[in-house]
Amino acid sequence: MPRRRTSSSASSTAPSAAPRNRTPQPVRVRRRSFGDFVKAFLAFVVLLVLVVGVPLALATQIGWPLPDGAPGLDWLQREITVKTFLNILTVVVWFAWAQFTACVLVEVKAALSGVGVPGRVPGSGPSQLLARQLVAALLLVGATAASLTPGLSQLGQSMEGNQKPSVAAAQQTPGIFAQQQEQAAGTASALAEQAGQAAARADGGSAAHGDTKYYRIQPPEGRHHDSLWEIADRHLGDGRRYKEIFELNKDRVQPDGSKLSEASLIRPGWIMEMPGDARGGELVEMPDEAPNVSEQVRQQISDYARTGDHAQGGGGSGAQGGGSGAHGGGDNAQVSLPEQRPAPATPATPAPSAGQEHAATPAAADHSFGLPEALLTAPLLAAGLLGALGRRRRQALWQSALGSVGGRRGMEPPTPTGDAQDVQDALLVGADPEGVRLLDRALRGLAAALTAESRPLPVVYAAWMGGNGDLHLQLAQPAGKPPAPWQLGQDQTFWMLARADAERYEDADTAAPYPGLVSLGTMDDSRLLLNLESVPGIVSLGGTEADRTAVFASVAAELATNGWSDRMTITLVGFGEDLTPLAPNRIRHLDGFEDLFETMSAETRQRRGALGAAGHDSVLTGRTGPAQHTRWAPHLVLLATQPSDEDALRLAELAADAGRLGIGYLVGTEGTDLPGAAWEMRITGEGKLLAPLLGLELEAQTLPAAQRRAVVELFTDADPEHGPGGSDGPGGASGTANTPPFLVDISEQGRPAVYARLVGSYEIIGLDAPDDDRSALLHEALALLLLHREGVHPRVLSSALWPRGVTADVRDALLERLRAWLGTDSDGTPRLATDATGRLTLAKSVVSDLDVLRSLYYEATQGRGVGSRQVRGRLLTDALVLVRGPLLADRPEGRYRWLTHEIIDAQLPLLVADTGLALCEFHLEKDRAEKAIEALNAALRTAPADERLWHELLRATHATGDPDRLRALAADLVGRSGARGVPPRTEALLDELLPTWRDGVAAAG
Repeated sequence: MPRRRTSSSASSTAPSAAPRNRTPQPVRVRRRSFGDFVKAFLAFVVLLVLVVGVPLALATQIGWPLPDGAPGLDWLQREITVKTFLNILTVVVWFAWAQFTACVLVEVKAALSGVGVPGRVPGSGPSQLLARQLVAALLLVGATAASLTPGLSQLGQSMEGNQKPSVAAAQQTPGIFAQQQEQAAGTASALAEQAGQAAARADGGSAAHGDTKYYRIQPPEGRHHDSLWEIADRHLGDGRRYKEIFELNKDRVQPDGSKLSEASLIRPGWIMEMPGDARGGELVEMPDEAPNVSEQVRQQISDYARTGDHAQGGGGSGAQGGGSGAHGGGDNAQVSLPEQRPAPATPATPAPSAGQEHAATPAAADHSFGLPEALLTAPLLAAGLLGALGRRRRQALWQSALGSVGGRRGMEPPTPTGDAQDVQDALLVGADPEGVRLLDRALRGLAAALTAESRPLPVVYAAWMGGNGDLHLQLAQPAGKPPAPWQLGQDQTFWMLARADAERYEDADTAAPYPGLVSLGTMDDSRLLLNLESVPGIVSLGGTEADRTAVFASVAAELATNGWSDRMTITLVGFGEDLTPLAPNRIRHLDGFEDLFETMSAETRQRRGALGAAGHDSVLTGRTGPAQHTRWAPHLVLLATQPSDEDALRLAELAADAGRLGIGYLVGTEGTDLPGAAWEMRITGEGKLLAPLLGLELEAQTLPAAQRRAVVELFTDADPEHGPGGSDGPGGASGTANTPPFLVDISEQGRPAVYARLVGSYEIIGLDAPDDDRSALLHEALALLLLHREGVHPRVLSSALWPRGVTADVRDALLERLRAWLGTDSDGTPRLATDATGRLTLAKSVVSDLDVLRSLYYEATQGRGVGSRQVRGRLLTDALVLVRGPLLADRPEGRYRWLTHEIIDAQLPLLVADTGLALCEFHLEKDRAEKAIEALNAALRTAPADERLWHELLRATHATGDPDRLRALAADLVGRSGARGVPPRTEALLDELLPTWRDGVAAAG
């Protein structure tokens, strides 16, 4: 089946108010075989017989089947003769012919116009399919029977604003046969020109410069634009050899005075020196013997040949800016898009990653301990997963706290082990939450600025995040000057925002403008995010099933947890049922194609109707401003298995209007072409994501099966139904999950050698003060180790202390200082050790007040205090005395940022609240209301938002029998509630204990 793509060129006219997708995409010219002509001839014969022969045969052999006049009632009582039966059959045949003829006309019209998918003729499924196949076969020899959609050729390729040949920039949607006479004429012209050049060279001699050959970049032919990849593919036999062409011509002055500085930025009229083994002489022109070109061109080639030894130097600004309207932004608007160079020997995250460790020595490999590189090199995915995991664990803590009574449950989620522990460490090391925050603020800030100027959002195909933190948006077509502080990039289709400007953005109260952006991989030091919902059709992904699924899982996981989307629906078909725990409100799984087609057909109709009713032409115009609504949320469909040919056609028809409706389709293929695919990609076994016609060769971002299972395990263990105290959790009923990970000997004999106070001001007892210059780092490292008694990976420690990266020698020097500072126990055992997995652990002689607090609460509620009331009261009182304020209350500004990844900020208030509630209950058993109130007030200083403490404080105050005191407490509680009002359960309790509390509030108001 021929390739089906569409492409369009940018119009030279000003963009309309509603931008359309007009990025040009190279189209490979397919030579017609003898079999194609045979098929076309047979199709013509069949169409002639069915469209013309059938009515002629009916008219001449049978005649008019219907009666001449109006039939009477007796006509119904007549006997059915053979003639009557033949007449009825003839009428049926006439109707069938009329229906088939209508199908042929519809298909021919769609094929010749190239606009949209052919309309459906009612009740003519098989007839229209037959007509479609016959028309396709007939037109196969005249034009490329392919769906022509706007491509992503600008991802690494500049659109020249001063090109003389231009094509009307009409919106193309992926039809089944979107051929155009214009392209047919262009293809024929190109073939004729190639044949003429071949004949001319057959009569010519060798080049004046020996075997050196040259190629002149051709102007666009119809919808075909030259690229170095295609030139290398045609003349060197392998598109990947485009790098050789680039190196031969880099920084050499071209006829227009500019220079080649990016492999993806070439212009018509430029001359390329070719490697000596280049073949295909019909397009390779010699400098002195090129009879098929003008004298001016021959002179240009000769002049260019003399620059072969041209010194490779910088000439960036002048080269890029020389007289091209596409580069009118000036020097300050120049950008350097990722250049395809060999991958570095040591994998590293291209984008600046909070937690990314930049190892400069081989020692870095000694501390990797098998952490999965797939997550270490995916900073945005890791940040999304880490943030979602933290929210899930906090939710589990609150749900289990509010739903429990009596002894309740422990504050600790289960400690990951094995692959889950490695994946959690990889998330901590690889995550770049700062990058996510800047991306989110930059996009929302752009949307807010455009709304303030009453300008629509431009269609964005992709975003590049550079290694320096700059953000480049790839527009579908020029959209004018961007609002400050955004700048024009290398041409009118690129908007750029410097990292320094992005950091000055504040949170904007607007909807996320491009929630469909998702990371696909890296090229050099730049990360590509493709906007799946803007694709005018289907994106296909080829490769083995395992490799495809790894890409699909990465895309699904990032879309489900990213920080730059307000809301999202992700439909997974054929894979990913286990991914639902990552975001149950975003991810849904369908079993097969029929379910998908039924679901998406209904949603497509609904979205079309909603857009029409709202007066919007696309979701972009309805996503910002006063028209924000949940129906403009994106919907991304990931179909992992290739559909059948018939299903593929149905899917292509369904996706024809997808880009306008905010629906994206990513479909897996098994190496064959997918009908209706707008953009085609392939994942290799080496982890390369290739899209030759788009000029892309990326290091793919993947989530392999083993890491996917480990990530899902982390989320499943954090679920309230499976986590601590859950019905399915480990020890749910027995209470083993309530045991803290580290218990301290709280007897007199258990005095620690080193004691750190973390709850409140940070103090350390038992160690000499370290060197002032390194004191802050050593204290922070010790705090991280104390909060993770299970052990800390060295890379996690270094990424926490140096979020912007550190070399291995600096990290190792800090660890040696930390070991020396902590010292050894009396038996010579070092207090900082390394366990079997390579993680750093503290000796039991080094404890914190948080360890003691957990141990006291555990002993009081599940240990010795269970059988002794006196012991329980003493342990709970001692525990509450330890609480001196929030965790690390006086930590320096800018440090301890890793605490944002922790859930200790949720654990500590709950632990303090549980301790206060348990001590309150202890005192109320003996009617000591004042002591109970004292315990609750002490807990409220650390957990002021815990509603349970306020409820018990109301009950304890009511137990004092002082109504004035209760009214004063109720007034204070109402004042703290603010504009949100008193929570419903608190309001019900006040109605029970103090029915007149509303009168006091009204009087105070």
